[in-house]
Amino acid sequence: MTNFSQRTLELAKIAEEEIKEQFKYIEDVAFKNQYKVLKAFSDNRVSAECLGSSTGYGYNDRGREILDLVYAQVFEAEAAFARHNIVSGTHALTIGLFGLLRPGDELLSVAGKPYDTLDKVIGISKTTGDGSLSDFGVKYRQVDLTKEETIDLEAVKNAINSATKVVYVQKSRGYSSRRTITNAEIGELVKAAKSVKNDVFVFVDNCYGEFCEEHEPCYYGADLCVGSLIKNAGGGIAQSGGYLAGSKKAIELCSYRFTCPGTGLECGATLGQNENMYKGLFFAPHVVSQALKTAVFAAALFEKAGFKPLPHYSETRLDIIQAFDLGSKEAIERFCQGIQAGSPIDSFVTPEFWDMPGYDDQVIMAAGTFVSGASIELSADAPAREPYVVFMQGGLTYESGKIGVMTALERVLA
Repeated sequence: MTNFSQRTLELAKIAEEEIKEQFKYIEDVAFKNQYKVLKAFSDNRVSAECLGSSTGYGYNDRGREILDLVYAQVFEAEAAFARHNIVSGTHALTIGLFGLLRPGDELLSVAGKPYDTLDKVIGISKTTGDGSLSDFGVKYRQVDLTKEETIDLEAVKNAINSATKVVYVQKSRGYSSRRTITNAEIGELVKAAKSVKNDVFVFVDNCYGEFCEEHEPCYYGADLCVGSLIKNAGGGIAQSGGYLAGSKKAIELCSYRFTCPGTGLECGATLGQNENMYKGLFFAPHVVSQALKTAVFAAALFEKAGFKPLPHYSETRLDIIQAFDLGSKEAIERFCQGIQAGSPIDSFVTPEFWDMPGYDDQVIMAAGTFVSGASIELSADAPAREPYVVFMQGGLTYESGKIGVMTALERVLA
């Protein structure tokens, strides 16, 4: 790492003076969520025994069973499960989609096209024979957001038909510049969708949004909300995994996809990961608050330097993602290289655009993280396509996140 220029130091000081109010709000939300997590641990009598491990079939693993109850309570759902061997957020979402949908059913996405890695899962990219939902006869349609970037509730109601089984909403922006959807808005979507078809499942991709608001999507009636443990819910401690939370019916169906029909959640060795998953969930509200503070600081700093932040630093935070319109592929490379250089692991590595599995465009990713690819730790990524927006997320501590962001600015301005 190099010393910061006087300009960067001055801009950072000005930025921090302007974001004190945003920090106070973030701290208030973190306190409420920490209370909720601690109460779930207490109510479900988490003990030292729960931190133990199992092998083989994993029958009667008390730690695994209690963790599911804790997740259900924290995510304000009827049921839930969290497992270390869910390999990514996309894997968790796939479990949910294949768990709920059957041949002839329709998947209706109501916030435009989902995140890029789901293209092949759904069959949007027109591949055949690879086991996509399309291969199994599941139809797909989408409703775009309004010009104001809100869910078009009337269009959604008009789009639901007898075949519509899942109404799918991605809370966060993905690789787009649109605003993040609030959980209260998701509640309005639930009411609208079920007014047309009461047995439709409302499915929320909750990745990057956990613990950013006081309540989670299931509080507002969502049937299923899904995320990754190397994002918010793992608190920077879980080494892998994902979770699904929702109604008892939805979780039961998803459990049969996760293992197999008739087995569901009754088995599954934890292989020494219970402690990391409990500890990660316990730390999650605080770690998310650190990531949110890092994002707000980054937005203020880069605006002072003449760049457009998405969202603006004064906006209420609904997820941990901070995007910047940098205007060129080269500027994105410099930004990501700065984030990498300001990271604790592999700071000497130079990120470049490459053909990453699951993406149609080349992608650059900076992630000098303790857990490989953990985006709750400071990371940044972007596809090689216009309008050349880079997406930053995470920060285990505000102090380290601040250093990483300042390092990125130095590289961009060089």
